[in-house]
Amino acid sequence: MPATPTAPEADGAVATAVPVAIEPQHDEHLVRAVTEAGGVVVPLAQARVLVWIGEPADLPPLPDAVEWVALKTAGIEAFRAAGVIDDRRRWTNASGFYAAGCAEHALTLLLAGLRQVHTAVLLGWNEEVIPPAVRTLRGATVAIIGAGGIGRELTPRLKACGATVLAVNRSGTPVAGADRTVTSAHLDEILTAADHVVLAAPATPETHHLINERTLALLKPHSWIVNVARGPLIDQTALGEALRSGIIAGAALDVTDPEPPGDDDPLWTLPNLIVTPHIANPSPDLTREMAPWLAENLRRFQAGEELISTVDPNADY
Repeated sequence: MPATPTAPEADGAVATAVPVAIEPQHDEHLVRAVTEAGGVVVPLAQARVLVWIGEPADLPPLPDAVEWVALKTAGIEAFRAAGVIDDRRRWTNASGFYAAGCAEHALTLLLAGLRQVHTAVLLGWNEEVIPPAVRTLRGATVAIIGAGGIGRELTPRLKACGATVLAVNRSGTPVAGADRTVTSAHLDEILTAADHVVLAAPATPETHHLINERTLALLKPHSWIVNVARGPLIDQTALGEALRSGIIAGAALDVTDPEPPGDDDPLWTLPNLIVTPHIANPSPDLTREMAPWLAENLRRFQAGEELISTVDPNADY
C-alpha cells in the first residue's frame, strides 16, 4: 500500500494532504490548484476527491473512498441522463465558474443584434442599403431570466451601457445593481416590461420551453432574445415563427436545441438570427477558469466546510 501523502503546514508541522485524482488526463491549471490548496495529485484508486474533466459516458466506476466529485460543467443533465450521479458522495458542478465569460458573450450578442453588426457585415459598405432598425442599449430595459452568477456579472455591464436591469430568479434574492429582482412567478410581468431578454437559467423541467409561443407574444416588436444558457429553454419552432412574422426583432443564440441545428434547419435562413457555436465559455479556458474555484473548494473540503456549487442529485443543477 502506498504511503499516505503529506504536505507541510504553515507552522512547519506536517498534515495529511487530501489525495485528488484529475481524470481522464492531468491539466496544468488544475494540478497547480490542487497543490497550492494543500492537496496532492494521485491515481483514482488512491483518491478521496475526483476532478472529472471528461464526458459523462466515460466516467468510470468510482472507488468507495471517493467522497467528492468535481465536474467541469455547469449543466449536469448529461451526467444525470448517464446515471452516474449518486447520493453516496458529494458532487459539485461549475455553476458560477464561467459567469464572467458568459456575461461578456451575452452582452456581445445583444449589442451585435441591436447595432445590426451581423447585417452590416453581410451588406458591406453600402450607403444605399442601411441596416434596418439599429438600436441602442441606452434607456433600454433588459430582463435577465435566471439571474445567478451570470446575472451578477452581466448586470454591471448592462448598467454601464445605460440600461435598466430586471432580474428574475427562483428565490427573488436581490441581484446587486439590478433595478428590480423578482421571483419566476412574475415572469410574464417582466417579459411585458422588458425591451430585451437574456436567458441564463439552468435546464430543468420547470424551465423547458420557458420561451414559447405564448411568452414570445408578451415581448415587443423591437425585442431581442439572447440565450447563453441551455437550448431547451426556447421552443425553437415558436422562435422561428416569431422571427419570421415580426413578433420580435431578433434572437442571438449561443446554445440551441438540438445542438448544433441540422444543416436543413429553417433557422439558418433567418436574417434576424445570430448563432454562435456554444463559445460563451471557450473550451481552452475552462480549466483555467475552474482552477481558483477548485482550490477554494478543496480548502473547504479539508476544513469540513460547505462546498461551492454543490449539486442536488435529484435536479439538473
